[in-house]
Amino acid sequence: QLFKKKKMKAGALVLGHASKTTKSGVNRGMSILDLFIRIIAIIATLGSVIAMGTTNETLPFFTQFVRFKAKYNDLPTFTFFVVANAIVSAYLVLSLGLSIYHIMRSHAQATRIALIFFDAAMLGLLTAGASASAAIVYLAHKGNRKTNWFPICQQYDSFCHRTSGSLVGSFAGVVLIILLVFLSAIALSRQSLNH
Repeated sequence: QLFKKKKMKAGALVLGHASKTTKSGVNRGMSILDLFIRIIAIIATLGSVIAMGTTNETLPFFTQFVRFKAKYNDLPTFTFFVVANAIVSAYLVLSLGLSIYHIMRSHAQATRIALIFFDAAMLGLLTAGASASAAIVYLAHKGNRKTNWFPICQQYDSFCHRTSGSLVGSFAGVVLIILLVFLSAIALSRQSLNH
């Protein structure tokens, strides 16, 4: 009977160790996914910065003296958009170090909490920049008859295409950062359940 009890304890220890190993493997897998999503978010936000920052179109007219130009920095909203996306891109590059650290140490808690905090702050900044710019791009495409704002996209076709494309990248970044916050929150909740 004593032998049976010892055998049961040993079996429980083996099962406990196996479940801890499995949970550690799941956390490591989530950390690898976190790293992958961060890299894609860097590409999306950096692409938005480049697309908007290089947006510049001059309309061809009959005379050399009268030319109409459209540049992103003519509108403060687009300037804010470029700055917001650049800040988020830089942050995401810096956060790669912590993401790699979480792959090696899947039970780290304090750094995950810090990542959730900063990810949420960057999410707010990116959403503000993308939303404000989306309103301007919408006006450029559709105009507003009540306020006599005419759509300019028939004339500035290239300008509008580039600004619209940069918005797609920025909103993709917003979705990816939301996923990052969820991943970190799930990893933390799993760790708290284990303890």
